[in-house]
Amino acid sequence: MQTYNLIIIGAGPIGLTCGIEAQKAGLTYAILEKGCLVNSLFHYPSNMTFFSTSDRLEIGAVPFISNNPKPTRPEALEYYRRVCSSWKLNVNLYEEVKGLTKEQDGSFSVTTSKSKYNSKAVILSLGFYDLPFLLNVPGEDLPKVKHYYDEPHPYFAQKIVVVGAANSAVDVALETWRKGADVTMVIREASIRESVKYWVKPDIENRIKEGSIKAYFNSEVRSIAKTTICINTPEGEKILENDFVLAMTGYQPPFAFMEKCGVQFHADAYHTPVYDEKTMETNVKGLYLAGVVCGGLKTNKWFIENSRVHAELIIKQLSKS
Repeated sequence: MQTYNLIIIGAGPIGLTCGIEAQKAGLTYAILEKGCLVNSLFHYPSNMTFFSTSDRLEIGAVPFISNNPKPTRPEALEYYRRVCSSWKLNVNLYEEVKGLTKEQDGSFSVTTSKSKYNSKAVILSLGFYDLPFLLNVPGEDLPKVKHYYDEPHPYFAQKIVVVGAANSAVDVALETWRKGADVTMVIREASIRESVKYWVKPDIENRIKEGSIKAYFNSEVRSIAKTTICINTPEGEKILENDFVLAMTGYQPPFAFMEKCGVQFHADAYHTPVYDEKTMETNVKGLYLAGVVCGGLKTNKWFIENSRVHAELIIKQLSKS
């Protein structure tokens, strides 16, 4: 069994930042990641552009130079690979954490798909991209239904329904339409979300207004069949011819895993985990949270740019003990 001062679960940008801060403080550590480096970013759409500018995505004092002020997914992947190599971070990729147990001496035993570790402290820097919100309707398990989007080419000359009204849904609708898809949006709300990127929102609204992209507001998917989709609208039920359903309905943190670790949650609408905002320590002594996972279901509260400080708060606390 390998022993460390700190185990960091998750090799996203904030997990890497935690490793950098631990290294600077002279703490022994290991970063454990079930997928590839910055796994969530890797699974973003191929042509995605970040909302943040490149300087706000920087970690470890490594400059992030991009072709435009707002970097693309490939540029971000290249950047975080460079950060990992520059700092020579101790990252174990494709090693899924299976269990975390608090021992009598206060340390943690961490069991993974490959090994076992003991650590004085653990940071959960978990993403949420692996757990999509399901529509929970008949036919959702059909191959034509996708909860992840990569690129527009497969949808050329196809009738697609995009479910959602946030950034992901809007990006998918615009990109597939521009590459030749027949696009219809199904939106529960009365309008496109106000949180949609300011340079994109007028574009989607104008495409809907002119009829290039069809949109049903205040509407929901009722069921999905092989060649059709049934939706409820203010005008009643409608059956649409359909080839693909792209359900861009958002994602959620791994609550079940967090609960197994002993993390408690507030009784609020967002299922927010309990933690000390000054130290990021949860109700379990020695177990810390960092990054987007701190917001519970409010996944638009924490981003790379405003949660980099979590690493500094945690390592400052650990250095005192």
